[in-house]
Amino acid sequence: MQQDSPGTDTRLALDLALTVRHDGHGQVADDLADPAGLTAWVLAHPGVVPDTEAFAADASTLAAVRDVRAAARALFARAVRPGRPSPADAARLLPVPEALRRLNEAAARTPTVPVLAWSEAADPVVRAAPAQGTRADLAAALAQAVIGFLAGPDRPRLRACHAPRCVRYFLKEHSRQEWCKPSCGNRARVARHQDRRRRTA
Repeated sequence: MQQDSPGTDTRLALDLALTVRHDGHGQVADDLADPAGLTAWVLAHPGVVPDTEAFAADASTLAAVRDVRAAARALFARAVRPGRPSPADAARLLPVPEALRRLNEAAARTPTVPVLAWSEAADPVVRAAPAQGTRADLAAALAQAVIGFLAGPDRPRLRACHAPRCVRYFLKEHSRQEWCKPSCGNRARVARHQDRRRRTA
């Protein structure tokens, strides 16, 4: 059965986690290795901060966002139990209490208020916006998205892909899905076939 499309918090939380990825050459790559990488990521996610086009990351913003990402990936690893976490950071995950502390502290940096939008052709939509007099904090916005995802209806569908060389988390779309994308499924089948041939040779 096809699942509903993931919500904004889910998509943003997953996209943040997926800034850790396989580089295609046997190594784990980090799209947030420097402020330029974070700036490019924010530009690819319009609306994550007000005035996205003017955003330019600095070292302290990068450190705060990487902190939120580390917390998110640790909590994603908890969410996929009893399955295995992503191999990208399985050996160096934050302890869950530390991940929760970092995530909650980051989320608290920007007080938000609910803002109602209601166009003529749609149902009412509520979004969180910075309270008056506060400036949006990127790490806080991302932490709030991760919290929204982990406490929301999509979390039970979260899986870690264990195809060879893959380090991604994904949402399981149907009951037989084992990998994040078809190419990972193909690699996994080829690896199993080669492993069987080695054992019978």
